[in-house]
Amino acid sequence: MEDKIRSLLEESIAVKQRFLDCCLPDLQKAFSLLSEALRSGKKVLICGNGGSCSDAQHFCGELVVRFRKNRSALPCIALGVNPAVLTACANDLGYETVFEREVEALGEDGDVFVGISTSGSSANVIRAGRLAKEKGLKVVSLIGGRPSELEALSDACIKVPSESTPRIQEVHEVCLHILAELLEEELTGGQTR
Repeated sequence: MEDKIRSLLEESIAVKQRFLDCCLPDLQKAFSLLSEALRSGKKVLICGNGGSCSDAQHFCGELVVRFRKNRSALPCIALGVNPAVLTACANDLGYETVFEREVEALGEDGDVFVGISTSGSSANVIRAGRLAKEKGLKVVSLIGGRPSELEALSDACIKVPSESTPRIQEVHEVCLHILAELLEEELTGGQTR
């Protein structure tokens, strides 16, 4: 059992090291886009499916409430979390439209759309990203190592060099924590706890 645990931890560390070695400019670009939008009074719309939906909600909570400091709220909306909207849209228009419809309703020129998809091929995230781009939103994506249409339409793409869903999710979580901390430091005052 100890060998298995050690192996899994080493695998996780190795993926993070590969990310560190090749992908910091992408994370910096994502930060710049988010910072510029929030500094300009715009908002962040973020979404994903399953665990990525949880990551989206987690990031949104850290921006709206706090990460490490008591400070002013930063505007962020996690898409797909209103059961009435989600189920009505899925039932009436199809599940592939659930995030797109909310981007249509809430997205404004200058906002940032953040789409999280470990596979990079989630149809509902891609459709929302396409519409966001058409509406003048900047598009940031967090994906895994496979080729992705989401990557092609992104202004900044945080692409984890792995095809293992758990390892990709672990790096996505680290990246979202880094972004939350950097945004909080750059855009707000307050006391660190």
